[in-house]
Amino acid sequence: MHGSPEARALHAQFPAIDLHADSLMWSRWVGYDLHERHEPPLPFAALGGHVDVPRLVEGGVGAQFFGLVSLPIGQRRGLAAVVHEQIDLLEQAARAQPGRLVKALTAEDVEAARARGAVAALLGVEGAHALEGELETLDRFARRGVRYLGLCHFSANEACFPAYGSGRKDGEGLTPFGREVVRRAEDLGVIVDLAHINRAGFLDACALARRPPMVSHTGVAGAFAHWRNIDDDQLRALADRGGCAGIIFCPLYLGGDGLAPVVKHLLHIINVAGEDTPALGSDWDGFIIPTRQLRDAAHLPLLTDALLQAGLSERVIGKMLRGNAMRILSDNPLPTGVSVA
Repeated sequence: MHGSPEARALHAQFPAIDLHADSLMWSRWVGYDLHERHEPPLPFAALGGHVDVPRLVEGGVGAQFFGLVSLPIGQRRGLAAVVHEQIDLLEQAARAQPGRLVKALTAEDVEAARARGAVAALLGVEGAHALEGELETLDRFARRGVRYLGLCHFSANEACFPAYGSGRKDGEGLTPFGREVVRRAEDLGVIVDLAHINRAGFLDACALARRPPMVSHTGVAGAFAHWRNIDDDQLRALADRGGCAGIIFCPLYLGGDGLAPVVKHLLHIINVAGEDTPALGSDWDGFIIPTRQLRDAAHLPLLTDALLQAGLSERVIGKMLRGNAMRILSDNPLPTGVSVA
């Protein structure tokens, strides 16, 4: 067990919610078993092997959002099918051990999983290229329990342009189709995720939003200037819509290794956008080398200790760990009659 008794008590009171891990990508590629305890296969926990149910439980993580990754490399079709394959794998894992892992949609589902001692698994699509230019694909994803849609990844798509990557156009915001996607997502109760999108598209989406968006995994430029990180105006626009931002655990974007840079980014969000805005967005299993103390999900209480040492109250830490993510779920309600598919 990692972390002090005080940190572990906080995790018992506020089981953490992480907004982004790409573990299902590895399940699809190499048969990665979420129920088996793993050790990262490469030195420094490079690339993968960061998340599984035993280590989520050990780290006091009550709910994990799994990113659904499709890579539009030389193709524009077949991407939605890749997403559906990953949803199938999550559902298989939940059926295999329903007392340990539960597919969830709502804040109420997350609380129900906690009550039965299980980890809640939620789903988010990384990049609107997976829609293949069709709003009806988003409808199908929503019916299968997808709770957020990242508008962009590392390439331009029919909806928007990336902060960095193929087709980058810094001055271009949401396309007309992108605006339709935001509206349809909100109607479906699908949270709009602004990770990876360029600044113009980010601000367009915030201006358009009727429900709180999120940034599932990011750094903040006010703590470390980098193309991957959002600036203070973006933070304020996000907070003005009641959104939250999950801080990534990658030193490349944090500006250094260790827990101090992670804390610095979280504190900057509080200083600029208030205590209702920061959350956790590890990007575990997402082709990153995580900061060494957060090499996997089991080590998360070490961050909680660092937040306590930084002088944050238990109430504010509880919001970072769980409360802000739960509020975003509650503030993006599903249409009447929708249940876990």
